[in-house]
Amino acid sequence: MKKTLESAGAGEIRRHQSTLIREIAIAFPVTIALWLGVYYFMPPLGGMEEPLARLVFTLKCSCFAILFCFLTGIEAVAHERLRSPAIDPLSGYATRRMTINLRYLQNTLEQLVLFIPGLFALAFYCANGYAMRAVVATTVVWIATRLAFWIGYHHGSQHRAAGAPGMMQSMLVLLYVCARIGYEIAGPAGAIAPLIAFGCVEAVLVRTTKPLSA
Repeated sequence: MKKTLESAGAGEIRRHQSTLIREIAIAFPVTIALWLGVYYFMPPLGGMEEPLARLVFTLKCSCFAILFCFLTGIEAVAHERLRSPAIDPLSGYATRRMTINLRYLQNTLEQLVLFIPGLFALAFYCANGYAMRAVVATTVVWIATRLAFWIGYHHGSQHRAAGAPGMMQSMLVLLYVCARIGYEIAGPAGAIAPLIAFGCVEAVLVRTTKPLSA
C-alpha cells in the first residue's frame, strides 16, 4: 500500500514537472518575440544622452511595473479581506484565491528586488535613446510575465511557469551589468570573472538541492 501511494505521488510530481517544462518551452519564444518586437518597433527615445535623464526615465518604468504587478496584488487581497471574515487578519480565514494572491505578492516582491536594480544599471549603460529601448522592452516583458504567472497560478500551480522568462530576464540583465562593472575594474578578465563565479555557485546549488533518496 505504501509503495502504491509513493508511486502515485511520484507520478503526480512527474506530471507537474512535465507541465511546467512544456509551458516554459512555449513561454520563452513568446517572451523573446515580445522583447524584440518592443525593441525594434518603438521609436528611439529623445533626450537620453545624459545618465540622469536615463535614470529618471527608468524610475518611471519602475512605477509602471509596481503599479500593474504589485499594487494590483495588494488590492486583490485587500478587496477580499474587506468582504470576508479575513477582515480580521488574525482569524485564520483564507480562501484558495487569497492564498494564491498572497503567494503572488511575496514572489513579486522578491522579483522586484532583482528587477529594479538591474533595470537601473541597464539604463546607466545604455548610451542613447536607441539603446534605451532595451529598458522599455525589459519592463514590458517583466510586467507581462508577472501577469502571466499570476493568472496561471489561479488555474493551477503548475501553470505559473509562464512567469519563468521574467525571472530569467532579470538574471541575464544582472549578469550583463555585473560583467560591465567587472570590465571597468579589470578588463576582459574582470568581465568574465563574475560570470564564472555565478556559474560555479549555480552548479553547487543544483547539486546540493537534489532531493534525498528514500
